[in-house]
Amino acid sequence: MTTPSRPPAITATGLRKSFGDHVVLDGIDLHVQRGTVFSLLGANGAGKTTAVKILSTLLTADSGTVTVAGHDLAADPDAVRAAIGVTGQFSAVDNLFTGRENLILMADLHHLDRAEGRRRADELLDQFDLTEAAGKTAATYSGGMRRRLDLAMTLVGDPEVIFLDEPTTGLDPRARLRMWDIVRGLVARGVTIFLTTQYLDEADELADRVAVLNGGRVVAEGTAEELKRRVPGGHVELRFADGREFDAATRVLAAESRDDDALTLRIPSDGGVHALRTLLTRLGDERVTVDALTLHTPDLDDVFLALTGNPTNEKAAIR
Repeated sequence: MTTPSRPPAITATGLRKSFGDHVVLDGIDLHVQRGTVFSLLGANGAGKTTAVKILSTLLTADSGTVTVAGHDLAADPDAVRAAIGVTGQFSAVDNLFTGRENLILMADLHHLDRAEGRRRADELLDQFDLTEAAGKTAATYSGGMRRRLDLAMTLVGDPEVIFLDEPTTGLDPRARLRMWDIVRGLVARGVTIFLTTQYLDEADELADRVAVLNGGRVVAEGTAEELKRRVPGGHVELRFADGREFDAATRVLAAESRDDDALTLRIPSDGGVHALRTLLTRLGDERVTVDALTLHTPDLDDVFLALTGNPTNEKAAIR
């Protein structure tokens, strides 16, 4: 007997939103599989946060259809809210409460009974390595601790889908890596993550699929590697042990550049398996021996710039 497949975590079709004469979302379609990380990228003001607010029931779309965790957003928004968690750009942590008190408050809001709420709070404090700081007010927490507490509060209701809107903004590198590990752990448990981020390397590291917003539309979607292969600039660098092999390869291959001192050739390539196999087969047919091969592909910065025309700042910031 075949088990019916579960519906996607999120689907959106023809999603539109305007503020006055300004069109923010111009008919976008999204499809997010369960148990994956989906990252939405876009320049400042591209509509990422607007999309998150609509998908999480905080804002009403002008038109379009949305389902989240199998529930129709327009017909049953309460069911959607019960299935999701949201960690926004700005922390929901109460500075006057301790870490444990913040979590117990969320447990009360989710109508957990007293014993279950305290058990859940202690479980999350341990999971997010906050047990030692549980009795301290949140005002004394570092930025990384606050973001971990914020995400722990989101998890009190055991959501199927979590919206993370720029979750690591302002964190130091160690705290960012810690948050990445937490996200990976959640996905391993089957949670779906809808991520917006101002860090391109974050999307590259975490996302199973990436969509790029520009001008109110999704201008590209795919895995990070698929998107990188769409951008010119990829190449294979070949290094040779001696001048004879180098000269032989130069006659055989159409190199875009050569370094006679280093005995290296740069060959344009999209980095795909077929292109690499063709290159190596050609060298093999000519009995040319390569000492070393290095594949260089565009990164998401190159993808973002090519698709949107908006420069990035030191491989970081888009909002």
